[in-house]
Amino acid sequence: MLHRPRRNRKHQAIREMVEETVLRPSNLIYPLFVTNGTERKVAIESLPDLFRLNFEGLCEEIERSLEVGLRTFVLFPVIPEEHKDKFGTYSYAEDNFYLDIIRKVKERFPGIVLMSDVALDPYSSDGHDGVVENGQILNDVTLPILGKMSVAQAQAGIDIIGPSDMMDGRVGLIREELDKAGYEQVSIMSYTAKYASAYYGPFRDALDSAPKAGDKKTYQMNPANKKEAIREAELDEAEGADFLMVKPALCYLDVIASLKETSYLPIAAYNVSGEYAMLKAACQNGWLNYEQAMPEMLLSMKRAGADSILTYFAYDFAKLYQSLR
Repeated sequence: MLHRPRRNRKHQAIREMVEETVLRPSNLIYPLFVTNGTERKVAIESLPDLFRLNFEGLCEEIERSLEVGLRTFVLFPVIPEEHKDKFGTYSYAEDNFYLDIIRKVKERFPGIVLMSDVALDPYSSDGHDGVVENGQILNDVTLPILGKMSVAQAQAGIDIIGPSDMMDGRVGLIREELDKAGYEQVSIMSYTAKYASAYYGPFRDALDSAPKAGDKKTYQMNPANKKEAIREAELDEAEGADFLMVKPALCYLDVIASLKETSYLPIAAYNVSGEYAMLKAACQNGWLNYEQAMPEMLLSMKRAGADSILTYFAYDFAKLYQSLR
């Protein structure tokens, strides 16, 4: 035989030399849940080995993450019910603990990159990403609130704004408001193709942010659609997005690949809470090997075209990566 592909697999050094896809800790964004509580960390039942963190607990987690090479973090606030209302006004209030934590974290760790979450659901008494009126999610009424939220986060020190709401036109409005307020250098990582997925359950448990009524199918995308994601990407590019995100990742690798082929912008993938929880459960039951299955899952997203991956596995992957070097 003239052609023996196995010759390029015969030795570890050769396999590494011809490796097509490389995943490093620098490709990962670590999601963290923050509270204004007194306890440093509180376990999240549906997300094994993950916690709600107060400021001290958050700083400890960032410090140990820096030791294994992680430098980018996305913070999600756990908002007490007494701060929630129909219009999410606490999201840009001066006494918002989330904004205060951002300021303090940037002062303590000036070399890290912080990404935010922009949507009404953590702050809304209705639990939806937009303003609710008579059962309808009001797109245009929601936009100015998202703009105020984004500017407040930029003022606090956020490096990358992450609009996760899926309202039409929000990227353009946020870009306009940021620029008008003097934050031209603050980036936008748009949740471009965010699907109405069954894999968000543990995340909503962590934030206590599930909808009080109805579902999110009138604004999050239909899982059956791929071309629609390209349309959303074209709109977000035109409105000034700096990154395009696909969420979830594992069931939407084809969408990641499509956006990678059709856009010049960096593509992010969100390895969501349900994907994390199901792999953790399988490994805890001894059905899969964690140190083998976890990197393989992340590598599939990188191979599909993701330049960066938001993942709850970030610390474990980075620590494993470090141990193999």
